[in-house]
Amino acid sequence: MGKDLLVKLERETLLQLAPEQLVDIIVEQAIAIEKLNSRILELEEKVEKLKVSRDLDSKTSSKPPSGDILKKTEKKQQDKPEESEAPKRKPGGQLGHRGKTRKGFGRVDRCEILRPENCVYCGQKAFATVAVKVEKQCIAQLVERPIEIVEYQRQTCVCECCGNLQASHWPEEIIPGQDLGVKLQAFLGWANNYAHMPYEKQQEMLWELGQIEIGLGTLVATNERVEKAIEPSVLELSSWVKQTQPNVHVDETPWSVKGVKEWLWVVANSEFCLFTAADTRSRAELEAILGAEYTGVISSDDFSVYNGYAVADQQKCLAHLRRHFKKLIQLPGLHNQAIGEAFVDLIDEAFRNYAQWFETLECASYNDWVNQFKSKLQLTVDQWIDLAGATAGNLLRSLRDKANQWWYFLDNPEVPPDNNQAERSLRLAVTKRKVSGGSRSIERFQHTANLLTVVQTCRRQGRSVIDFFTQALVADSINYQSRPSLLP
Repeated sequence: MGKDLLVKLERETLLQLAPEQLVDIIVEQAIAIEKLNSRILELEEKVEKLKVSRDLDSKTSSKPPSGDILKKTEKKQQDKPEESEAPKRKPGGQLGHRGKTRKGFGRVDRCEILRPENCVYCGQKAFATVAVKVEKQCIAQLVERPIEIVEYQRQTCVCECCGNLQASHWPEEIIPGQDLGVKLQAFLGWANNYAHMPYEKQQEMLWELGQIEIGLGTLVATNERVEKAIEPSVLELSSWVKQTQPNVHVDETPWSVKGVKEWLWVVANSEFCLFTAADTRSRAELEAILGAEYTGVISSDDFSVYNGYAVADQQKCLAHLRRHFKKLIQLPGLHNQAIGEAFVDLIDEAFRNYAQWFETLECASYNDWVNQFKSKLQLTVDQWIDLAGATAGNLLRSLRDKANQWWYFLDNPEVPPDNNQAERSLRLAVTKRKVSGGSRSIERFQHTANLLTVVQTCRRQGRSVIDFFTQALVADSINYQSRPSLLP
């Protein structure tokens, strides 16, 4: 029976057909129905996976939290089921949170004594010299003109003893031939590379603060001058990082240079933060930054570049692993939900106990928990690894084959179980990239990396970024051999 005849058959036609012909039609229809059902199931599975990809957020993927805002609505959803009967936490400080009380500014620049002028009872002005009561309040306020224009007149005089001419020295806060003082240049470097202010807004800010007009070319030259001054300090830090540090956190993020994707690498810990501009995301870049081998512990995500790198030990980020299992819960497939929930609970338990150790530094109870946790972890992996599908199986085999990298912190709690040091360092760079749109040349890209290095390292060390820029500019202007250092 031809396939083109099936769609044209009507009741009268079917009644005239022989039983053998009717059987052929039924068989062909059964085959077609089976193929369609198979196709429907395949498409339904694809739709479910697409729904999961569409609904990914910062908790179930590596997307930043800023992307979650787009999915929220101001309209209250009426039919949304309650996820939990427990009351939601109110915003602000939680019960037991240690509050911080402001203790003042630590200095007083000017003191004003306020005395009554006219008596409200008799109208006289005769008040006793000694006050009966004194109330004090310190405030920080913006003065009328934070930027002042100073004219320096350097005089050259004749020495009355020897008769030679002697010129006075220019003060350190100015550089001959430059219209902006060193401190103001350093402040503009901070505004550009930490506050992410475009040059046009810097122009407006200078007018608001001091009623001065500065050209865009001057602002660009100022930023380049700051970068040139801090470059030796960044090179010193880069060489120092290649020497073995106990633990470093490494990550990378894309960066646009004239529309071409480049990569910004970061190596950080609690005392420093080094950014490096690179062409690729390859192993060669990692080796250029840290050397062909590294005898410390590297914390990173599970990107393939870090697998097999010659390093003493590694700690892969458990927060990334948790997101993978959270995504697995939503994926259709046999046992996916059960596997995802089981390992999310295990990772949450690990984070809770590590946080408790970090707060108390009590090793005995921590070690007891570690021994119990290792057994529980091994049992859970063995329970599910043979029952898991493709996606879950890859995760479980990674946990089994790279157990010493995922769980290094259990035996070495001085190394954190996440890669937050590097990821939080990159947030400043990502904001800079979004505001500026990238760089116009590789050279400018490296300049940005150097400036971000100074900003983040000074913040880690509790130092003033503006003071560091100022010291670097002064040292560069008079060719000091000793420059400010970023080394902790």
